[in-house]
Amino acid sequence: MNEKEIVLSGIRATGNLHLGNYYGALRNFVKMQDDYDCLYFIADLHALTTNPDPAALHENVKNILAEYLAAGVDPDKANIFVQSDVPEISEMYLLLNMHVGIGELLRTTSFKDKARKQLGISSNDDKDIESQVIGSESNKRVNAGLLTYPTLMAVDILIQKAHKVPVGKDQEQHLELTRRFARRFNSFYNVDIFPEPENFNFGHNAVKVPGLDGSGKMGKSEGNCIYLVDEEKVLRKKVMRAVTDEGPKEPGQPISEPVQNLLTLMELTTAPEIVQSYRDAYADCSIRYGDMKKQLAEDILKVTTPIRERYKEIRADEAYIGKVVRQGAERARERASKTLEEVRKAMGIIRFY
Repeated sequence: MNEKEIVLSGIRATGNLHLGNYYGALRNFVKMQDDYDCLYFIADLHALTTNPDPAALHENVKNILAEYLAAGVDPDKANIFVQSDVPEISEMYLLLNMHVGIGELLRTTSFKDKARKQLGISSNDDKDIESQVIGSESNKRVNAGLLTYPTLMAVDILIQKAHKVPVGKDQEQHLELTRRFARRFNSFYNVDIFPEPENFNFGHNAVKVPGLDGSGKMGKSEGNCIYLVDEEKVLRKKVMRAVTDEGPKEPGQPISEPVQNLLTLMELTTAPEIVQSYRDAYADCSIRYGDMKKQLAEDILKVTTPIRERYKEIRADEAYIGKVVRQGAERARERASKTLEEVRKAMGIIRFY
């Protein structure tokens, strides 16, 4: 019997998970765990690039772990672990950085976008970004962890020798860098340590879950989220306040982006015939946004309520959370330590004892 392919994915520990995380990742985590050798981690080291409050970071890790479990990820089928519980990752992060160029890191789209945001730069000129990053004042600095984020992501993947990594469009460049780093290391040392990971899209286009603010995707930093653990009253209020438009002025006019966003959310949660009825109502100018939003809130609650209730049970059971974390760390370290020893040997970093 062939061994299962290794699939790895992680979510940064920056706050509670939202509908975008659920439909873009968590739901698929549950689907994969029977057919693949799955590793799912909470990326607390990646979260450090934004210098979070230490107490908040610790709570975020526990919250996300509980949300993984509440959504149906089974620790007996998939390996769930916290990134920082595997110190081999940090050591290999240092070693792999010796084969990563500063220029290729500076050119990554995500770094430039985040650097602009941190420095308050509106210019899209890449040279302007590089000069301002280098010359930035200490109170508006861009930390080196943000620059080397792709290296750490590559190590997360390569140290577990993952074959498949589900990533969204904004992470595709990082995955390609991971493949490049793997080839470079293997070639430089004439070894065959790292497989080149592929994007795993489950055989369909990636789900883009829109936010409630009328444009863009759902995201924590945008403040347009429906969280999986939102209480019923809070969730209903958020949906009822979602941005729409003034309503169609003539039959058959194109659906505006804010209304299309709500319809996209309905397509994820609501029966197809009901979604179509609201499309038809927009087309003939009879749509009532209040009714549409009440329907949407009701259908989202059918998805989130069981998760929220299970989350509360798990979050209150510190012993169970501790058991899952310890088990996950042990299993993740077993594979990571073997890979790290191969890397050390290839690089000549060999122990004398």
